[in-house]
Order: sequence, then structure tokens, then C-alpha cells
Amino acid sequence: MSAFSQLRLDGVSRRFGGQDALTELDLTIEAGEFIALLGPSGCGKSTALNCLAGLLPLTQGSIWQDERRIDTLPPERRDFGMVFQSYALFPHLTVRANIAFGLRMRRLPKEETRRRTEEAVRLVRLEDHVDKLPGQLSGGQQQRVAIARAVVFEPSLVLMDEPLSNLDAKLRLEMRTEIRRLHQSLGLTTVYVTHDQEEALSLADRLVVLREGRVQQIGSPRELHTRPANWHVADFMGYRNLWRGRVEQVDGTRATVESSGHRLLGEVIGDLPARSDVVVAVRPEDVRVDGPGETPNTMSAAIEVVEYQGRELAAEARTDTGQLLHLRTEQRVAPGDQVKLSMDPQRLLVFPADATRETDARPDRLADTSGATR
Repeated sequence: MSAFSQLRLDGVSRRFGGQDALTELDLTIEAGEFIALLGPSGCGKSTALNCLAGLLPLTQGSIWQDERRIDTLPPERRDFGMVFQSYALFPHLTVRANIAFGLRMRRLPKEETRRRTEEAVRLVRLEDHVDKLPGQLSGGQQQRVAIARAVVFEPSLVLMDEPLSNLDAKLRLEMRTEIRRLHQSLGLTTVYVTHDQEEALSLADRLVVLREGRVQQIGSPRELHTRPANWHVADFMGYRNLWRGRVEQVDGTRATVESSGHRLLGEVIGDLPARSDVVVAVRPEDVRVDGPGETPNTMSAAIEVVEYQGRELAAEARTDTGQLLHLRTEQRVAPGDQVKLSMDPQRLLVFPADATRETDARPDRLADTSGATR
């Protein structure tokens, strides 16, 4: 494995015609890190990965492996392994031959090829399937072959482009654990593309959230989960309750906001002058049913929809002013129930609305201060 200390992307940009797919991505990856590029479809995450792999030339910027510039090198000279969404296995080759293919192309000695192939087979636990063809394997087994093929030649970096998107829910969970185990046991440096925030949170050391080709936030899973940089990141990280509002008062790190006829107290994120427009965000799990007494963020609501999810129920409720709330609770509630809902001010985040545009407003998610849907 080619040793390096840092991989650095300096102002990496990619344009298709007149459209910017990726704009000035600055990112330093330390050896041994697991980095997840996260965002919705079309945000630029796969473009960033393909630029890193050498499959797309840069429109602007540079990529460095320590002091060696590599964006000018062809893909085969970058010493990167890649796992594709489609697996890209050779259907006429056995598991053993698929894994060994890259080693043979590098003309390694036969004994070295055999040793590395057997070791890779053991790592992905496919000893009983080495003589099978890909068509005889399950989806999870095919994905293991693709991962083994990517790591068998001991690359300096492994790139994974939504590798679990074709698997069912149970296999996705199993393969998530497997990928993290391999990353740790082999000391890999990994860049992983996904649109699944739960997947990214469980796997990565750091997350890079992209939107419309631009970085929105880089940080640890805990940082992005508890302190999103703006409402777009909050929306993507599971803050399903997003409401428009207007600041009435700011007191240090707390702001009082009027939203759809309710006065809410929350934590300030960013610069919030009095009377400025804001977006208020709170997670469904931070909405409590029949909390203790009256709190600053208490409102009456009627339960409309309930989904059974094992130990918890996921529910939708509507306040008397028409504001829709998503919540998760262990309490038994049913459609039609009248409940009192409350939210801890520390868990209710208040973001500047200057990052929003009218075209960004989701009709079912962002309500203006009068309660009308936008």
C-alpha cells in the first residue's frame, strides 16, 4: 500500500457546459480517515468522487497526495481502488478470478497474486464461494467480491460510490458493518458517496455535506447531527420539522420566534438580528407528548397519522393554527387524539432564512408566519 499522510483537494471544480456540477471543493483527508460525501441527487458528490478517481478531468483546482500532484495522472496511475454501485463484476469469471484480475493486470508474480487473492477472500468471508460465478451469488456476496477486488492490490485510497444502494434493508445493515470492519482492520483511507444520512453517520469519521455543487458543512457525525450549519443541512440530517418564522427577541444564544401563531424559544445558529426572517428546525424525536407542565414551546395539537415502528410510534399532528408536526414517541397515541406537545429550547434550532430561496421551499415542510403553506 502506497503510504501518504494527506490527500488534499484544492478548489476542485467541474463544469458541464455552462452548468457548475462542483464548485471549489476544499478538503484535506488524513491517512486512515473514513470520509462520507453526503447529499441529495445532483448535489455533486459523485462528480467529486469521479474527479478524485480520474474519471473526470477538473475544470479548475488541483488534487495532491502529500507533495505529489495527482489530478494530472491517468486513473491507473493513482493507485486507487473503486467500488461501483453496479458492482461491475465480470460475469464469466469466478469469484477468485474477479478478485485476482487487477493483480494480473499489474503483472504481479503468480505466487504473490495467489497469496493476496486468498487473503482478500478470507477478509470478505467468501471461502466457500471462490469457484462460483457472480450470477450464482446473492447481492451481498457480489458486493463483497467488488470490495475484495478493490482492496486486494492494497490501494492508497478506496473510493465507494453508493455501494449499498442495490441491497435490501437487512443486507445494507450487514454490509455497513462489514465495510467499517474492513476499513479498520486494513487501515484503509476511504471516501464514500451516499445519499443516506443514517449510513453516513454510522460509517464515517467526517461528513462532507454538499448542495448544488457547494460544500455546506464538514464535520464529525456528532457535529452535523446536533449542530447543522444551516437549515439545508438540518433538513438533510433528519430535522423533519421546518417552519418559517420571525425573530421577536435575541438574548445571547437564545431567540424568541413567532411562527404560525406560536411563540417559540430556540438556540441561535448564525447571525439573527431582531425582526429577521428565520427557519425553525426540530427533530421528530425531540417533540414530546404531554410533557411536564407548560414550557416555552408547548402547543396543543390533534394526532392525524400514526405509524407503528416497533418500540416507537411515528406520528403527524396538527396544531390549532394549522402547523404540522412530525414526532416519535413511545406513548400510545391514535388518530384523533388531542395532545399537548412540547420541545426543549436547547433542541429547537433557529437558522437565518437568508440561505433560502422561494424555489427551495418545500410545500409540505416550510410554513410562513401566518401558517399558510408556501
